[in-house]
Amino acid sequence: MTDDAFDEFSFLPVQAEEIGRLGPPPTARRLTLDLPDGRAVSALRYGDDAPVVTFLHGAGLNAHTWDTTILALDLPAIAIDLPGHGDSSWRADADYSPGTLATDVAIAIRAWTDRPQLLVGHSLGALTGAAVAAAHPDLVRRLVLIDITPGVDPDAGPSQVRQFFAGPTDWADREELVDRALSFGLGGTREAATRGVYLNSRVRPDGRVEWKHHFAHLAAAAAASPADAPADADALRGVLAATGWDDLAAVRAPLMLVRGDRGYVTEADAAEFVRRRPDARVTVVPAHHNVQEEMPVALADLLRREA
Repeated sequence: MTDDAFDEFSFLPVQAEEIGRLGPPPTARRLTLDLPDGRAVSALRYGDDAPVVTFLHGAGLNAHTWDTTILALDLPAIAIDLPGHGDSSWRADADYSPGTLATDVAIAIRAWTDRPQLLVGHSLGALTGAAVAAAHPDLVRRLVLIDITPGVDPDAGPSQVRQFFAGPTDWADREELVDRALSFGLGGTREAATRGVYLNSRVRPDGRVEWKHHFAHLAAAAAASPADAPADADALRGVLAATGWDDLAAVRAPLMLVRGDRGYVTEADAAEFVRRRPDARVTVVPAHHNVQEEMPVALADLLRREA
């Protein structure tokens, strides 16, 4: 299937049926916002009314990771492709730190919404959301972080995920990518893996298929030539963690952490989060890191109480 023939919203009816949603899926369309420097930010909008919830995905994912959660939530929403992901432009400087991403995200929220949002972020998107809430409090009514704190080791999680993205950067067709994902134990069923691959890849003009997100290409380059990887990665992680805690300290909106009991947030991470933000709510759910994909209906129930 070529990209010209592929409808990115074609999976929604099946996803709605899987969660027992009654009635048709909401109206869904893609938004694109041109930035002053020539880049663009892209997003998905669900529903015809003004959005009340904005979603930010994690590293290596894209806005479609929220599809089923949004179907279950049944509120007008937007899900933004972070820079370097989905249909948003890659950054020439490869700077995908939360503070940098927050600048573009804030511009997009201001352009596409007309009221303070329930801002929901997963992983890198959560840290970006904290940076948005700290710098632009008028845009955020409540903030929900999913399975991340600034203290979490960014190298945490299954090593096979990092090995998976550090492989080849282009493929003959999407079926090769599906086969590779399943061989690494990723994606669950073949149907789910196919959906994920189609929504996170694109066909280049030469007919080869590549990942949409820049991270896969950066990971592959680092694996091929470790000497070209950042020389002071440990120091960089420390700077990001320190900045993240500063952002969280500055957030004035009501704050909630949703933590998967088999996710990336350890007991020590959670304790440090509570120590720094004793006013925040912490909810533990039976899930791994990608809570929105593993238990979308239960997550939607939690978010509906915040909305």
